[in-house]
Amino acid sequence: MTDIQAADRPARVEHEFTVRQRSQTQLILRRFLRHRAAMISLVVFVLIVLWAFVGPYLWHYSYEKFTPDNSQPPSWKHPFGTNSSGYDAYAQVMRGTQTSLKIAILIAFGSTLVGAVWGAIAGFYRGFVDAVMMRIADLVLTLPLLAIALVISSRSGGSWYWIALVIAGLTWAYVSRVVRSSVLSLREKEFVEAARALGASDARIIFRHLLPNALGPIIVGATILVATGILIETALSFLGFGVQPPDTSLGLLVAQAQTAVDTRPWLFYIPGAFIIAIALTINFIGDGLRDAFDPRQQRVRQ
Repeated sequence: MTDIQAADRPARVEHEFTVRQRSQTQLILRRFLRHRAAMISLVVFVLIVLWAFVGPYLWHYSYEKFTPDNSQPPSWKHPFGTNSSGYDAYAQVMRGTQTSLKIAILIAFGSTLVGAVWGAIAGFYRGFVDAVMMRIADLVLTLPLLAIALVISSRSGGSWYWIALVIAGLTWAYVSRVVRSSVLSLREKEFVEAARALGASDARIIFRHLLPNALGPIIVGATILVATGILIETALSFLGFGVQPPDTSLGLLVAQAQTAVDTRPWLFYIPGAFIIAIALTINFIGDGLRDAFDPRQQRVRQ
């Protein structure tokens, strides 16, 4: 080959490819951040939480104080209007959202904690222990949740704390079934056998190895329980067995305004819109977490 022919040939460009190793947490976070619906929902949910818990300190009306403006439509003075007694609906919706969120979060925390431990123990020991524990969980699943919650909540005096505990006591079995199935698979992995060989106790294996590795379905289940808690609390309050005045919740606000749908629709539709918004955002966040923890997407390269 002549020098002229060599000069005419395009120069070879060598590209260097590097693969950067990421931890499991970084992979999960990366996939979650790519889920647009989940990210938008997370922002909306955080804004609702901040508005509900910080807003009452900044707003000039209290949810429990009368104003001289009775049955006023939404305006700059009262953005959500007022009811027939003169209560500012904006302040009441903030308080109702705060109460409903506290109930839903406590339900999710209590149900997830009990259900995760219950399911992990059943899945780890299998055999007779698993059979007995899962039959108890099946019994809880067959109970008419709303009917029992109505009976017990009617004796609680309308305290949001007791309402949350009652509902949590009837929903933990859902989480236990999911965690048990995950633990049944995880207990056969090599890291569990290595922990046994090193002399780790059963409790250490369950709480230090199995439950952390089942964190994905546990978190997804917790987000679903937040939405479920909001809807169950709404149903109880709508039927008159939930939060009682002078406190309020979104479900109670909807129940109190059902007779005023035609004359003062803002009292009914605005708290109803917040119930829908919270349930939808939580469900989208749960979808994003489910996709982020999907084991089929473990390998991500840059």
